[in-house]
Amino acid sequence: QVQLVESGGGLVQAGGSLRLSCAASGRTSSFWVMGWFRQAPGKEREFVGGISTYIGNTNYADSVKGRFTISRDSAKNAVYLQMNSLKPEDTALYYCAASTETGLAWSALKLASRYGYWGQGTQVTVSS
Repeated sequence: QVQLVESGGGLVQAGGSLRLSCAASGRTSSFWVMGWFRQAPGKEREFVGGISTYIGNTNYADSVKGRFTISRDSAKNAVYLQMNSLKPEDTALYYCAASTETGLAWSALKLASRYGYWGQGTQVTVSS
């Protein structure tokens, strides 16, 4: 049974940093891309960034490019989201997700519907 568990969220002042972790268990060999999404109250879930599990290339939303970095530790079946220069508008519930679909372009992988497995989310609150 696949399980994704996020951790590392919290309250931070604007300009600060947080590092989110996503621990995966189960049939992780079927994961081709790991993504991070976020959802603020009253808004739709949006793509933050993703990393291909085997090649390691990454892609980011324009709103976080240059501030957020995704990395992976294959030995630990873990993915990380390093968030720097945080802004109040980064406040949201952050989700880790896994896609088992192959051959998709990043334009498709920005859609939540492409991910079949999700964690429960971890809250990030950035105060001004």
